[in-house]
Amino acid sequence: MFAPRDPDEYLLDSERRVIRVRRHWASLAWQVFEAVALLTVCVMISYLLPPAAWLIQNILWYVALAVVLRFTYQVIEWWVERIVVTDKRFMMTTGVFTTRVLMMPISKVTDLTYKRTATGRIFGYGTMVVESAGQIQALNNIEYLPKPEQVYDAISELVFGDKKAQAERFSMIKAQRLARGVRRSKKAVG
Repeated sequence: MFAPRDPDEYLLDSERRVIRVRRHWASLAWQVFEAVALLTVCVMISYLLPPAAWLIQNILWYVALAVVLRFTYQVIEWWVERIVVTDKRFMMTTGVFTTRVLMMPISKVTDLTYKRTATGRIFGYGTMVVESAGQIQALNNIEYLPKPEQVYDAISELVFGDKKAQAERFSMIKAQRLARGVRRSKKAVG
């Protein structure tokens, strides 16, 4: 009831999922630093205060609790955000309490670029810039994308590759899934 929907629930029957990732864990680096710094400040001030200042110490510990709860929410928000690429569209689902689904058709993509900083090369993430026919889309700039070379290659194949070969590959995959489903249902019955 309160859990966000799985991004695959938004896919059409005729779509095939190519990529499904969440942002790289490095996207939480600033939040981790901020939470640790604020907690350290709260502990240091609490340690330096005299025991008679119990009201200020209580307020500090409530501030520390708020910092921990805020960081927990940010981690949960990172965990539920998914980036999905199908053979027909880009999709990003976000939100813990209110779900947002951002979408852009693959057919609108005119240019695709990825950037990697030195830190991105070390930790394995990059930034994907997707340009469409003269419009700024919701999925224009995707930062902290894990394994950007693989994602770039897969999306390039979808956008600029041989459409006939992709259709044949998709129909073979669909037939294999159907065959596996028929075998499983016979085993369950027998």
